[in-house]
Amino acid sequence: MENTVIKVGGMSCQGCVKNITGVLTSMAGVASAEVSLEAGEAKVAFDAQAVSREALLGAIEDAGFDAE
Repeated sequence: MENTVIKVGGMSCQGCVKNITGVLTSMAGVASAEVSLEAGEAKVAFDAQAVSREALLGAIEDAGFDAE
């Protein structure tokens, strides 16, 4: 299991947090996702054999947010 912190831009409310959390946790290989509006980031635990960090970034961007 790997851990990564992804900077997330464009979040303005707890609805955004729930949206991103749902997107990430629904992905195969993601064990957990903690999204913080205050910190502007997502801490994600994932199986690198099943999903890449780039795929996580892409999913957040597809949901309408900036990710790096």
